Amino acid sequence: MDDNNKYLVFETAPIQPITVSLCLLYKVLNMQLADLYQKALQFEFLSIEEGMFLFEQAPLTELMYVADEMRKIQVPYNKVTWQIDRNVNTTNVCIANCKFCNFYRVPGHAEAYITDMDTYRKKISETLKYGGDQLLLQGGHHPELGLDFYTNTFRAIKQEFPTIKLHALGPPEVAHISKLEKMSHHDTLKALQEAGLDSLPGAGAEILVDRVRRLISKGKCGADEWLAVMHEAHKLNITTSATMMFGHVETLEERFIHLTRIREVQSMKPEHAKGFLAFIPWTFQDVDTLLARIRGVHNLTTPDEYIRMIAISRIMLPNIKNIQASWLTVGKQTAQICLHAGANDFGSIMIEENVVSAAGAPHRFTYKTMQDAIREAGFEPQLRSQQYEFRAIPEAIQEQVIDY
Repeated sequence: MDDNNKYLVFETAPIQPITVSLCLLYKVLNMQLADLYQKALQFEFLSIEEGMFLFEQAPLTELMYVADEMRKIQVPYNKVTWQIDRNVNTTNVCIANCKFCNFYRVPGHAEAYITDMDTYRKKISETLKYGGDQLLLQGGHHPELGLDFYTNTFRAIKQEFPTIKLHALGPPEVAHISKLEKMSHHDTLKALQEAGLDSLPGAGAEILVDRVRRLISKGKCGADEWLAVMHEAHKLNITTSATMMFGHVETLEERFIHLTRIREVQSMKPEHAKGFLAFIPWTFQDVDTLLARIRGVHNLTTPDEYIRMIAISRIMLPNIKNIQASWLTVGKQTAQICLHAGANDFGSIMIEENVVSAAGAPHRFTYKTMQDAIREAGFEPQLRSQQYEFRAIPEAIQEQVIDY
């Protein structure tokens, strides 16, 4: 053997076991992923650890494929639903002091307001003209507005506009009102329901882990109370939605704790109840917020990460039928890709929206451009109600002027 061949053998020999080891690791990884894909496609509950493994290890295309296949089973038509409603705020006065909110004003502030009936009348009339059928009616934790204020408001609206649906308040507001009145969640919700509440938004969920809530929304109810309000709503047959605001101070594990807690409450709903009709994950908007200015927390969520979260939401929440892509916070193109990653809903055109927009969300849709975006993604747009019942587009619909 000459010297060159001797060194060639000496240098290549140690590489062989390393190469074999890498191949074995790759094979084991693929087997683990395949097992979890199969478990997801059978609509089994994945553990937090299994979900995190998929999120971190699965190729995005494979994750999208699995979620899309699940979507086809749960929503077996080539339609993407959307809605026309208006976000109207009862008040901007709030004592919760959330670190991500630029909308609220403290009591006594020069810009503080409580919406009056004349304003509701004008905005509801416009909403009907633009084809809307619902108000998303929310506000702040006003220290002086108790149950009577909300029940009287709901009754006044319903008396004058009996067809308008009230998708109103949220668990933190219900918890706040209950504390003011020293009432149970059940009794508060029952009174609101009797006054005209049609459904309960998933507002104020943020991340359902108290470590996170103490850092970003200490003045709101804790995670357990948020979930308890939703469970009581389901027992009263009030349909709800669930949300997750991510991309701030939470860990990846805390996102998955959030998802598993949502599905646990859905599993506890009475058999006759629909419970959570939809899940909507959206990204923290950081423009001029206290989280950004004081703590240096910025939204660094990439389109890839958001699409992964949509796919994981479908996979981790097999008992919630509708997954909504948040075009408001991630934009048209990313939201369109999400329709091939497990999402089946595009949410509302939002004739008016003030809270998330105040923190920097720049995106807008009209009823025409919403449908165009869905068609561009390869789906048929289908107008819906809050109950996910199909609606025909009103013949006399008018195009709204976006001026907010």
